[in-house]
Amino acid sequence: MRKRVSMGRQKIEIKKIKNEEARQVCFSKRRNGLFKKASELSTLCGAEICIVIFSPAGKAFSFGHPSVDSVADRFLSSSMHGAASHNQNGAKVGRIVAGSPTARELSRQCTEINGMLENERKRREKLEVAIVKKEREGGFNKAIVDGVDELDLSELEAYEKALVKLSNSMAERTNQLLPEAMAYRQLQLQQQQVPQFSVPVKQDAFQPLLHTGFGFHRGFYGVF
Repeated sequence: MRKRVSMGRQKIEIKKIKNEEARQVCFSKRRNGLFKKASELSTLCGAEICIVIFSPAGKAFSFGHPSVDSVADRFLSSSMHGAASHNQNGAKVGRIVAGSPTARELSRQCTEINGMLENERKRREKLEVAIVKKEREGGFNKAIVDGVDELDLSELEAYEKALVKLSNSMAERTNQLLPEAMAYRQLQLQQQQVPQFSVPVKQDAFQPLLHTGFGFHRGFYGVF
């Protein structure tokens, strides 16, 4: 009896599987195997790994160590912007090319943003000082009124609240001072009054108005 000769493991030809069902089964097995190998590599070597796969149906699968986002951000920052980044161990990766267009553009944007932040900080401080001063003086501050057109929505709401608070304080203070002011006014009127004396006057002491060449005048016969 002839001994059967084993052909051993045969190499599978790498080409696209035509059968859709078989292709989906192969994708699931190979995907799990790939993720397993990536996990072993990260555990054994401490490598940072990110894998993103889209199935034939368009569904996304991903694996990452320590996470997909951290590895993707590191890759994008080092490859697209040339910016330096650090891994979990603090090791520096990538580099900034001094004088490159990317570095100059980033520097310009950083300077512009810092300038805008500084201007907003100064404007906010000025507004706060003006509001405090207005509350202390009990009147409208011209600096605030002139700058209303430059305020955003949140600043206008804060300004409106300050005005309402000021109006309420003024009304309360007016209610307190009004009775005192009325009492003081009545006292002044009483002190200004003087005794009135009646003087007897003769009925025939005065004449009616007489017309002369110089106009009208009164004549009198007696004194009083």
